[in-house]
Amino acid sequence: MSALARRLCGFALALAAWHGAAADTVTGTVVDAHTGAPLAGATVVVMDDAAASAQTGADGGFALAAPPPGAGIGIGARAPGYGRALATATGGAPVRLALTPVRPRAVYLSVFGIGSAALRDAAVALPQASAINALVIDVKGDRGMTPYRSAARDAIGASAQVKAPAPLVRDFPALLAGLHARGLYLIARIVVFKDEPLAAAHPDWTVRDGQGAVWRDREDLRWIDPFETEAWQHNLDLAEEAARMGFDEIQFDYLRFPDAGGLRFSRPNTQDNRVAAITGFLRAARARLARYNVYIAADIFGYVCWNLDDTAIGQQLESLGAALDYISPMLYPSGFTWGLPGCTRPVEHAGEIVARSLAEARKRTGLPGVRFRPWLQAFRDYAFDHREFDADEIRAQTQAADAEQTDGWMLWNPRNRYDPAQLPQLPQAGLPAQPAQAAPPAR
Repeated sequence: MSALARRLCGFALALAAWHGAAADTVTGTVVDAHTGAPLAGATVVVMDDAAASAQTGADGGFALAAPPPGAGIGIGARAPGYGRALATATGGAPVRLALTPVRPRAVYLSVFGIGSAALRDAAVALPQASAINALVIDVKGDRGMTPYRSAARDAIGASAQVKAPAPLVRDFPALLAGLHARGLYLIARIVVFKDEPLAAAHPDWTVRDGQGAVWRDREDLRWIDPFETEAWQHNLDLAEEAARMGFDEIQFDYLRFPDAGGLRFSRPNTQDNRVAAITGFLRAARARLARYNVYIAADIFGYVCWNLDDTAIGQQLESLGAALDYISPMLYPSGFTWGLPGCTRPVEHAGEIVARSLAEARKRTGLPGVRFRPWLQAFRDYAFDHREFDADEIRAQTQAADAEQTDGWMLWNPRNRYDPAQLPQLPQAGLPAQPAQAAPPAR
């Protein structure tokens, strides 16, 4: 059992001992670990108690109902742009939680990537040769597989429907603890509504075509109707598994309606209904995961940063910030098929695509850059000239994201192969960092 797991277990026992006792008030402050400055707007929670949470004021202070301090109860805190922190409230003394600034610079590992010793070891070695300090790991991938034996998938009947399962990691929490010991920030990617095994186990939850038959996408995979709240609960069960295993962040992908016309769902397919389904899922996720003090993120289409509607998939940009710690637009230049005004060849202007999209998202939402962490392209172009995205293209994107003061960035390569020579480097000691690429003028 990891140190974090032991602490959580201790907090749970303390809560059990407190059951039925009158609540007390725990007070304290949340500060920047480097500067000691108070952090306003940080989230503070009583660990393993979904009902007890608070936001810090301008002075970094908080007060929240909790078990009697003598019980030695765990208090967690987090704030965008920082790692998580845990402290123990005892004896009525104020609690001080110091958050360390973190800007995740991540690469992606699929279910097969985290299960492959060769691919995993190569990714884990990247911090020694590049600026990488984080991993995005599939907890449920595009084909509904998990890299470990999931009780949630077993219980819902999905595990039995996987036709060619990936090799399972024997002790996944121990693996995560080892990655944390190396200083890596860990993000759990959960593919939500694109779920072939769950659809096979529960065909009544599937998306239908105009004639009422089960619909399949271009990969011949079935999707779950986003209005099905029982499917919400299953995905939240899986997210809770990931949180208990020690991930720093839960990132939901394919949190949308299929991008195809003429489909049938269990409710009328209107924009209001679609947006309500996506935001409703996120509110439920925030409530379910509150007790674990994990960050919550979601991936969105790149064009959602520009489209004023929900892009017909339920992703309305302005509706996402309230439930999420981080919004992660997929800003792959190859995905901008129609370009942007004044930019018809996106792969030739990778940095411009990233910079302008992030600037547009910040302007529309009023959120600071630290509330965004984009997905960037580290794979061969498929839409324009089929160029490799090597050091120049990757650097142009990462510098553009850094210039928008995002909470880092994530590199997507479906093959999970990352050449350290092609990745951004940390500045050498005593030398200034490379100047960030300036954002182009607004359209």
